[in-house]
Amino acid sequence: MTASKLELLSTVLFFIAIIHTFLVSKFEHIADQKPKGSIAHNIWHYLAEVEVVFGIWAMVFIAIFVIARGADSALFYLDSLNYTEPAFVFVIMCVAATRPVILLAEKIIQFFARLLPFKPKMSFYLSALIIGPLLGSFITEPAAMTVTALILLDAFYKEKVSLKFKYATLGLLFVNVSIGGTLTHFAAPPVLMVASKWGWGTLYMLEHFGYKSVLAILLSTFLYTFVLKKELQGKVIVKNYPEGYLIPRWWKVLAHVIFLFLVVYTAHHPKVFIGIFCFFLGFIKITERFQDPLKIKTSFLVAFFLAGLVTLGSMQAWWLRPLLARMNDLVLFLGATSLTAITDNAALTYLGSLVDLSDASKYALVAGAVAGGGLTVIANAPNPAGFGILKETFGDDGINPLKLFIYALVPTIIGVLCLFLLPSFNV
Repeated sequence: MTASKLELLSTVLFFIAIIHTFLVSKFEHIADQKPKGSIAHNIWHYLAEVEVVFGIWAMVFIAIFVIARGADSALFYLDSLNYTEPAFVFVIMCVAATRPVILLAEKIIQFFARLLPFKPKMSFYLSALIIGPLLGSFITEPAAMTVTALILLDAFYKEKVSLKFKYATLGLLFVNVSIGGTLTHFAAPPVLMVASKWGWGTLYMLEHFGYKSVLAILLSTFLYTFVLKKELQGKVIVKNYPEGYLIPRWWKVLAHVIFLFLVVYTAHHPKVFIGIFCFFLGFIKITERFQDPLKIKTSFLVAFFLAGLVTLGSMQAWWLRPLLARMNDLVLFLGATSLTAITDNAALTYLGSLVDLSDASKYALVAGAVAGGGLTVIANAPNPAGFGILKETFGDDGINPLKLFIYALVPTIIGVLCLFLLPSFNV
């Protein structure tokens, strides 16, 4: 494994950024000790925002790149990177986090909840964490994460629930969304990276991932529901809508679904989906009485996080690619699951696509990557979206990465067992 000085620098900064994500609560405490509104307070508070971590260290890397190689070389490097995914996540989050889409998702989840023979709150919890992530196979994982996190925020996180409940549910949400997007070939980022090159279509995904992914989600969700049953008694609290809150009529909901479909359909063409987004903004203005404020800031921060990850992560091929090439199928599966905790799973599968792998190894790589996609915030592209929506409910200390890892471990192990041990069906 030989690497240039810039590649070594990028790797050092990459791991510094990972360490930084574990220290954000410490930085928040330092910020609280500074005079509120002072420059020092604002700087430390800024450093405590998980979404800006990789952007900060990517900026440091590019600054050193400019000094070492010149501005033209740095610009050429940035132009060579693909920032389609961050742009797509920004647009899909803005579209998915609108009142009509959320209300439609709630109706779907409530419908399935009524079919379950449990108490209303428990049934709604089960339905939200099963149906919500599985919707990710059709509306994409970032959209499913956004919708499900917002529903959980209103139904549970705003209520008086324990930190154990919050961490367990967040870890379960991250894992379920990562696995739940694998029923199709276009919804999960780690699948998207390889589907075209390897000739994987939706039929292949259903044959090799289908029932395994659904079973893993069912087992994990029912297990966590049993563990948290004391906090899932009673009824789901009905939201108290403010005065003047208008429920969108069916045609407005349909229009949002069409916009969502068009953005998903053109996910690989940023010039197109950004144009669609501009038309969507016009529609929002026309129907603003039926809309909530767009979540521009949250969506942008998530996109910024992913852009920083792309900038630093693309330089990690020098050590990741030879590492993946040396692994047998079992080691590759477990290695992908472990490596996903410290790097984006889509970047991992992309690097694997550059290596000559057998069909069994290809499956092991992707299955391991999606199984480990809930272990950390950086493990899967949609995770920062859920993190950004729910983080304020965790108090002044924010979300502790180690606790999130621990609570996501059990559903991850269940996902690992289902995806690796169960047989595939070839139609």
